[in-house]
Amino acid sequence: MDAALEEAILDLLAQRARGATICPSEAARRVDAEGWRGRMEDARNAARRLAGRGLVEVLQRGRPVAPGRERGPIRLRLRDGAGRAADRA
Repeated sequence: MDAALEEAILDLLAQRARGATICPSEAARRVDAEGWRGRMEDARNAARRLAGRGLVEVLQRGRPVAPGRERGPIRLRLRDGAGRAADRA
């Protein structure tokens, strides 16, 4: 499930315009349409792992926040230079 959530985050971001963001709930819904609410912490953890690898930024109120230091709603975006889906293949 962890790898599926990471892949969903990266795929969703690759489909958006450069600099656009997603909510982790979008990845949770993609992976588990029925039980997505129960996957939210897993999705947030997947985002933290991707941020730790330098692939995404975790944002609150439009500003980057250190992974694990966020409280409340977050958004995710690709980091500059992280590349698009075609670049990762």
